Amino acid sequence: MTDPKLIAFHLPQFHRIPENDEWWGEGFTEWTNVKKARSIYPGHYQPRVPAGGRYYNLLDPDVQDWQANLAKTHGLHGFCYYHYWFNGKQLLERPVEQLLERGKPDFPFCLAWANEPWTRAWDGGERHVLMPQVYGGPEDWRKHITYLIKIFRDPRYIRVHDKPMFLIYRTSGIRDMKQMLEVWNEELHRAGFKGMHLVSMATAHEPETRIHLFDAYADFEPMWTIFRKLPGRFRRKERWLTKLAKLQWKILGRANRTTLSHDYNAIWTALEQRILPPHHYPGAFVDWDNSPRRPGDQALVMRNFDKRVFARGIRTQVKKARSVGAEFLFINAWNEWAEGTYLEPDEARGLFFLESIRDALNSPLD
Repeated sequence: MTDPKLIAFHLPQFHRIPENDEWWGEGFTEWTNVKKARSIYPGHYQPRVPAGGRYYNLLDPDVQDWQANLAKTHGLHGFCYYHYWFNGKQLLERPVEQLLERGKPDFPFCLAWANEPWTRAWDGGERHVLMPQVYGGPEDWRKHITYLIKIFRDPRYIRVHDKPMFLIYRTSGIRDMKQMLEVWNEELHRAGFKGMHLVSMATAHEPETRIHLFDAYADFEPMWTIFRKLPGRFRRKERWLTKLAKLQWKILGRANRTTLSHDYNAIWTALEQRILPPHHYPGAFVDWDNSPRRPGDQALVMRNFDKRVFARGIRTQVKKARSVGAEFLFINAWNEWAEGTYLEPDEARGLFFLESIRDALNSPLD
């Protein structure tokens, strides 16, 4: 048995772009939401402050080097950067392009196409679409893969059997997937590649059933477990607690949780106990609290956080990957600060999560 390669999802929205200035106000970055967060109920861990007040700009080369060194020294294999492509229009592409231009840091990476429309979800306006997600036709697909090929050529780009690994967040939403892949593979072979290692992400959205089109699935946690794989006993309990919380918020204007909440240990227990299906890369998560992005009681917040649960859970997922020979383990996330799931150190928990990962990887091969 060998250790899986741990890859952390990486959010590039920690620098200014003109679109965010227009949509959210001048100077907006992910830190804007993080800084304005406030505790909603007693014991709610907000605001969350990065260790040393490091509210970084991701376009600072020193920040990219710091992230890579921190991840590498704690056993992570690489980052999976979110890639935003809207039929030729890109957003937040500069951090990855800067990696290519610099040739540094020396740390593996891959891309995950976050193929969702951008909406005003952060202020409750999900129906107000800021950037629609349309897929176009063959010429549009060719333009996309041509751009990706430039990134795939980087020697740091993660490959499987010499094929660049590419993840797609919501494959079930791409109607013409088969036709698009035919165009992509044609261009990949023309560029000298054997193809790509294509991974469909298992998320809260409708499951992907066209299994013949993909090489693997990546379990995106905790959403895959919460919305698709949560056992009935946990679901029934949460349904009752949710009704109670809604009543409390309505009558009293307060409660000891948000209306959308889950017990940290229960989610981890369900995740750990689930058998990993064939061709699935296991997932893990740090925590969850998207109250910086969601209004008040509507936020999804994990309650009863326990360090011992994370330490146990990451060990279990590493052992599970070892036992089935899964090459990768995807963890959510490196720096999703506004969703409360980040490996980067904060003022309260420091390096605990990274040290737990290192300890799990150093555990005996049994």
